[in-house]
Amino acid sequence: MRLQRTRRELHTRWWIPALATLALVLTACSTESGPENRQNPLRPKGEYAEKIDDLFGPVFWVSVVIGVLVVAATVLVAVKFRTRKGEDVRPKQTHGSTPLEIGWTILPAVILLAVAVPTVSTIFSLDEEPINPVEVTAVAKQWWWQFDYPRDDNGKKVVTANDMHIPVDRDVLVTLTACDESLPNTVGTETPGCNVLHSFWVPELAGKRDVVPGRENQLKIRADEEGVYVGQCAEYCGLSHANMKFRVIAQSESEYQAWLEAQRADAEVALDDSSDVEELFTAKFQCTNCHTSEDSSLSTYGPNLTHFASREVFASGYYELTRERLIEWLLDAPSLIPMQSDDCRLGSPGSVEGAICVGMPSFTKNPPEGADGQRFPAMKHEEAEILADYLLSLT
Repeated sequence: MRLQRTRRELHTRWWIPALATLALVLTACSTESGPENRQNPLRPKGEYAEKIDDLFGPVFWVSVVIGVLVVAATVLVAVKFRTRKGEDVRPKQTHGSTPLEIGWTILPAVILLAVAVPTVSTIFSLDEEPINPVEVTAVAKQWWWQFDYPRDDNGKKVVTANDMHIPVDRDVLVTLTACDESLPNTVGTETPGCNVLHSFWVPELAGKRDVVPGRENQLKIRADEEGVYVGQCAEYCGLSHANMKFRVIAQSESEYQAWLEAQRADAEVALDDSSDVEELFTAKFQCTNCHTSEDSSLSTYGPNLTHFASREVFASGYYELTRERLIEWLLDAPSLIPMQSDDCRLGSPGSVEGAICVGMPSFTKNPPEGADGQRFPAMKHEEAEILADYLLSLT
């Protein structure tokens, strides 16, 4: 009776593995499978991504063959040697086979060796020192990317956000860090300006590399053709991890140099002490506590806005830069990208003990407190329009 009940239970639960299989299949589905999805590691657009893809292909098919053989052998044994209805006999007892045991020890070792040799070779190849590379420092923050370019002969460097420009057909050496030396300590560690662990990944141009607080990693990328390649933080880093995107814009050498010179230039629109913009940007909402809009060489707590309008995306690289979207962001940024814990959203970010309060606050639903302890006034729509028009003039 117990055997019959067990079989009946198994028959009634067939839908459990079927549902699990369906869920697994659905995870592979995507509405962005077309050319607009620029996060496809199986479509390499650079030398180093191609090396990874060349390694992945053979290893994948070897794994498929082994997987099929193992599953087929398991099914065969389960079917052939199953207990038939009415049988009540013990299976024949065996005590091993020396030739088989030697075989299934040597064969996996040979397979692993065949996989290990090209893998190690590729790793060493990717770590080779590049010749005359473009150097960029990527600083991972919660939840956006800052890109620092070296100083020129006049000592002027470029600090930008979300868009990383590179020339085509040239190695780019990206130094990865989660610490910004120009900022105060943000998480209680001994290293200035550090936050949590991140990971830098541009699927079509290179592999992943962790961005670790307190240390620096380096990664080579290279684009063989002009275009825009979408990058992503690939290590869970908090509430808005999934929105922490960035773009790599590959362009000709001349276009890249022209962009670099334009970024080094001073702001075209300076704040006027007597203007409404200056009153809103500096005094009323104190945007200058986290940003600068007049010096492209400065690293600040929030993104450098000096040439903000030259970018095509904003808000962690997640939204296209349009006037309407920017106004929404200024009024209530957390409604577009979650950045604060519930405690911060419900209470005052400056006074919630133990809460992680980071990112752009809401100036309508929960205005933050200023340095004087007073809560900012709620931002009006017309004020957001003035600030948006100012930011869009910063080319």
